[in-house]
Amino acid sequence: MSFGPVLILREVAPRVVRLAAVYARPEGEAAPRLVAEGRDYEAELLATIDGQRIWRVSFELPRGIEAVYQSDGQAHVVDTAYDGDMRIGFVSCNGEENGDIDRDRDERNAMWKRLADRHGETRLQLLLHGGDQVYADEVTHGHPLSEGWPDDSPETASDTDLAGLRVHLRARFLERYRISYTAPGFARLAAEVPSLMMWDDHDICDGWGSLGAVEETGVGRTLIAAAREAFLLYQHAATEADVPDLFLDPTGRSLSFRRDLPGVSVLAPDLRGERTRSRIMGDAGWAAFEAACDGLEPRVLLVSSVPLLGPRLSLIERAMRLTRRMETYEDDLRDQWQSYAHREEWCRMLRKVLELEAAGHRVTAISGEIHLAVRAELKGHSAPVHQLVSSGISHRAPPKAWAWVLGTLARLGEAPIPEHPIRIRPLPGRGGVYAAQRNFLTLERGGDEWRARWTLEEAGDTPWLTI
Repeated sequence: MSFGPVLILREVAPRVVRLAAVYARPEGEAAPRLVAEGRDYEAELLATIDGQRIWRVSFELPRGIEAVYQSDGQAHVVDTAYDGDMRIGFVSCNGEENGDIDRDRDERNAMWKRLADRHGETRLQLLLHGGDQVYADEVTHGHPLSEGWPDDSPETASDTDLAGLRVHLRARFLERYRISYTAPGFARLAAEVPSLMMWDDHDICDGWGSLGAVEETGVGRTLIAAAREAFLLYQHAATEADVPDLFLDPTGRSLSFRRDLPGVSVLAPDLRGERTRSRIMGDAGWAAFEAACDGLEPRVLLVSSVPLLGPRLSLIERAMRLTRRMETYEDDLRDQWQSYAHREEWCRMLRKVLELEAAGHRVTAISGEIHLAVRAELKGHSAPVHQLVSSGISHRAPPKAWAWVLGTLARLGEAPIPEHPIRIRPLPGRGGVYAAQRNFLTLERGGDEWRARWTLEEAGDTPWLTI
């Protein structure tokens, strides 16, 4: 059941890089031992779940070199030279809704292995995870209160029964993370490349935030509490006590975050923590996000877990309401910025992005969620805002017919902000707009220039795109 180290980036300080490493170890087994620059760092116990102890080691590495640390006697190299050329990986959608645990490990993790091999050739310095780091949809199975979630869920339950459900869910979330974090390819990357992660719905359950009143039942609140604990523990090496220091909203209602590296800011709004069927972010999330837009670095990487720029999905969403056979997909479309229910809020976000671009920032939105690869451009005042979508790293691609449908919608165009049209573009070197293959994204800085490249499972690397 062990996993770790999984490195989480805390801060790029003037002389050092501050990191946290998260581990799981069976009860009775010694705490992990981490040594860096001749210093022993003490492990801190964060939680005990299902016979496993979750540990965190907070430590520092010197900035600007290929630094080495030892974890339980094994050496790992971390490239902390963030000041010059930089290489960042981006992944999303690490799993599938049904049967993910039972998939063949080599098939499931083929793209992780390819990314790890690429890192072995040219080191990544940061790995961004854009959502659905695990697919937790089946964690509700096996307990009488949640077996029928969300369609057949009790409106009330006793405190004792809910406490039992919490024990069940905490164990099942740990199991999902263990399987993901011990996967071939992932484990090496996690030990050598600091990560920044933002959750999406499958880190909780399919469609969380768009399911309606069932989310406010005792079962729903127990589920989100267990998912939030797991998100903090395994994706941020944190507990609730750490929230004010790590996230933009000190109240913790929103788990948006910002991390600054030399010349580039990573800004990740939480699009799930306050979501309802009628909003994407609440007052706390918007206040924290807008305050964080001050003092950004010249380059901004906006991690939007669902694509910020996309086709007119509201047309499909409205058509689905005409037939009950399509109602099961309605929450998937309600999840999107482009939903008719979120159009005003979508425009608010687009205006903020355009404000940053007008102030001289180069903004690139990076997203996952749709299990396809695509790019888009929002016409700016002086430079385009690029949207890069890379999804998924292990989720198998949907039928090519769905990619064709989206490509047809893309030709209709979209301009929610007058004089700033959105255009959906093919990947570099490809004809079709949407690529229905598993994929990951690499971003590189060389001098003052940034560029991006997709790696597709079947077609291989695209040409580089200057962004």
